[in-house]
Amino acid sequence: MENTNKTVKKHQSYWVLLLAMLFSGAVNAKVNNYVGAYANVGEWTLLPSQSNYGPSFGVAGGAGFLYELQAGGTYSPTRFLFDVGVGAQGGMTSYIQSSNMTVPLLNQRDLDDEPFTYIYELQDRHDQYNNLAVQVPLMIGVQHRKFYMLVGAKFVANVLTRAHSTATVNTFGRYTDPNNQLIYDDFRNMPDYQFFEGYKLKGSAKASLGMDVDLSFEIGGRLGPVYDAVGYDVPKRKIEYRLAAFVDYGLLDIHNNRTLDGLVMPSGYNVGETAPVYNTTSMIDNLKVNDIMSTETTNPDGTKQPFAKSVNSLMVGIKFTVLFQLPEPGQCVICRDAYGTSIRSRRSSSRGMKYEE
Repeated sequence: MENTNKTVKKHQSYWVLLLAMLFSGAVNAKVNNYVGAYANVGEWTLLPSQSNYGPSFGVAGGAGFLYELQAGGTYSPTRFLFDVGVGAQGGMTSYIQSSNMTVPLLNQRDLDDEPFTYIYELQDRHDQYNNLAVQVPLMIGVQHRKFYMLVGAKFVANVLTRAHSTATVNTFGRYTDPNNQLIYDDFRNMPDYQFFEGYKLKGSAKASLGMDVDLSFEIGGRLGPVYDAVGYDVPKRKIEYRLAAFVDYGLLDIHNNRTLDGLVMPSGYNVGETAPVYNTTSMIDNLKVNDIMSTETTNPDGTKQPFAKSVNSLMVGIKFTVLFQLPEPGQCVICRDAYGTSIRSRRSSSRGMKYEE
């Protein structure tokens, strides 16, 4: 029982010593508070996985406000950093489809009642996404003389997204035998039969990107002279300037899978007695293109496939920050003078006091 009490007391003394060391470090640490603003610009990419499309390419920029706490030893050039803030970021990024995309209307009949396939061919397709987001960064890091580094998370709310899609559309007729072998060359550029070349197609609609959490890494340096010494004759920097490179990678899938058709088109090549086919433009008048991330594609076996399994965001760029040091708590001059006056008063009254027996 006596050994157990000794062990408990021993562990208690360790905890007391540890708490004393931590308290001593907190008391001796120099803490500075800053508020400031930042601006950043860089390349913004959307990364689709398991998709027929590669990454998008674009640009984004943002600005915001932050609070920073710096803590470290009074005479140490190394500081611990803690940042929190709020900002807004806008950007645009585009998918570019280099290969042609074809959308067939199977089992059609032409004006001579021959079976054929009416085909829409899309060339030079571009899908551009314009986005506005609100960000809340929460970062920790270290600063040593001119060098600094931050790592943390940015909570992102994509509040406004709009998609703009463009493509050049060609239409033609393809005639094949039961073995899918060509009977004739494709019938092209025959406006009388609704086969057109170079029709410009545009579409614009509201899109949607989900909430995101970015893993963020920032590394850079402080601009201007940096003084490590302390003293009344050492210049005090009240404003800090920083320039850094940063990377933001989205951890969440921001793609909302939708099953829209990539191209909204007529249901068939109507050749009835009153059909508006011959010498008209009815096969392209009401075409509509949907943005690529909202669509699904048809595989050769007839199955449907969404645009991608997931889409993640990536931004790489540069960032400029300016920080303004908040005033440090000053000494209470009135309290000090009052205390000194009270001491002097007691001393003089004690010297002049007489005791009677």
